[in-house]
Amino acid sequence: MLTIAYIGGGKSAHRYHMPFSLKNENILVKTIFSPVQNDAWEKVPGVLYTDNIEDIWNDDEVQLVVVSTPSDFHYQYGKMALEKGKNALVEKPFTNTSAEAKELFALAKEKNLFIQCYQNRRFDSDFLTVQKVIESGVLGDILEVEMHYDYFRPEIPESITSFSKINSCLYGHGCHTIDQVLSYFGNPENITYDVRQLLGKGRFNDYFDLDFFYDAKKISVKSSYFRLKERPSFIVTGKKGSFVKQTKDRQEEHLKVFHMPSNADFGIDLPEHYGILTYMDDAGRYHEEKVVSEVGDYGRIYAGVYESIVNGKEKIVKDEETIRQIEILEEGINTIKE
Repeated sequence: MLTIAYIGGGKSAHRYHMPFSLKNENILVKTIFSPVQNDAWEKVPGVLYTDNIEDIWNDDEVQLVVVSTPSDFHYQYGKMALEKGKNALVEKPFTNTSAEAKELFALAKEKNLFIQCYQNRRFDSDFLTVQKVIESGVLGDILEVEMHYDYFRPEIPESITSFSKINSCLYGHGCHTIDQVLSYFGNPENITYDVRQLLGKGRFNDYFDLDFFYDAKKISVKSSYFRLKERPSFIVTGKKGSFVKQTKDRQEEHLKVFHMPSNADFGIDLPEHYGILTYMDDAGRYHEEKVVSEVGDYGRIYAGVYESIVNGKEKIVKDEETIRQIEILEEGINTIKE
C-alpha cells in the first residue's frame, strides 16, 4: 500500500487527481492540506482535511506527497517534501524554471527519494490512438504531425491586462502537448517558436505555434484562446495517407460534469468521435475508415508512481524529459519582448 497526502485541496486535487488515486486499490489517500479550507468540493470520507501542513510532515505513514497547488508553489513544496523525507509527485508545469527542476531532481537523488511530474496527458485517448495508427504502418513514413489545443475563451485574455511568463498560454497548455511530443518522438534537432500576444504588447500570451524538427519530419504544436471552431486535435500525414482525429480526449469533459472513472463509459469515445484514417495500400487501393479510439486513463500515472516507489520500477516520466520540456517553455516565452 502507498499512503499519500495532497498539498492543495482545490480543483486540481479533487478533479484531476483523486478520482484516479482513490480508484487505485494500492493507494491510500490519508491527508489533504490547504491553508484555506474549500467547501466547494465534497469531502472524501476517511480523509483528514487540515490547514496545518505539519500533519503531513509529522506523519511517518505518508510516503508520497502530491503537490497540486498553483504552479508558483510547485518548486517550494516539492523541495519541502524532499527535505522532509517524503517522495513527491508534482503537477505540471513541474517548476517555473529548468534550474529549479534540475535542483529538485538532484536533491531527490541525493536523498534517495522519488520525485516526478504529473504528466497525465500522456494517457489521453486521442494521443494513444495516434500512436496506434502510426505504429500500424499504414501511413508509411510520417512526414508531419499537427497537434492543436484550442479554446474559444476570449474573456480570459481580455480580462488580463499584464504579461506574465509563468501565467501564460504557453506554460499552461504547452506543458501538456510539448510533453507528448518529447515522450513519443524524443528530443528534436531544432525548434522554431511563434509565441504571441494577440491583444497586443504587454498583454496575456494567448497563442503559440511551435515546430519541432526531426530530419524530414515536423511536429507542430499549436494553441489559441480565439478559436470558435476548434482545429482537429491531431492531423497525422504520412507518405501513404493521413489520419485526422477531430475531438480531444473526453476524460476532462467527463470530470467537469462529475462523471467519474467509476462509470464504465468514463472517457470513452463514441463512434462520432472516432478519427478518420485515409490511405493507399501497397496494391494502390484507396481506403477510408474510422479508427476506434484507444481508451485514455489518467490513472496510469498513479499506477506507475506506485510501481516506481514500491517496486523500484523505472519512472514513467523521465527527469531529462521534464527538464527539456521546461527549457522549451523558457525558450518559447522568452521570444516575447515585454
